[in-house]
Amino acid sequence: MKQADIGLIGLAVMGENLALNMESKGFTVAVYNLIPEVHVKNFIEGRGKGKKFIPCYSLEEMVKNLQRPRKIMMMIRAGSPVDEVMGQLIPLLEEGDILIDGGNSHFPDTARRVELAETKGLLYIGTGVSGGEEGALKGP
Repeated sequence: MKQADIGLIGLAVMGENLALNMESKGFTVAVYNLIPEVHVKNFIEGRGKGKKFIPCYSLEEMVKNLQRPRKIMMMIRAGSPVDEVMGQLIPLLEEGDILIDGGNSHFPDTARRVELAETKGLLYIGTGVSGGEEGALKGP
């Protein structure tokens, strides 16, 4: 089975459009949402139908479906949701894997997360994606 080039967590407007943008550039994208039974299924059966997406219904499933080093982009609400997802992801990852926060996290939170990731041998990129839903789809 082909593994995904990148994983994307968060299928709200920005995440969904960013996933479609990545796929349109030739990448296979593993997609997951914090409420997977609804959002992942709706995306795969809707706008993602027939495209190079791998639906994932757990973080474990997403991690298993990613090429190494794993690259996972989080398009989730800034603040505690990012910390919660990181807390669940870190035990599943290996040295050299990359976490990308595409939300608009507060700089001190990003600095703290970089330090945490580095203690586990992971790389962490804090980068806000702007441009709204059209920017996410056509180029943020």
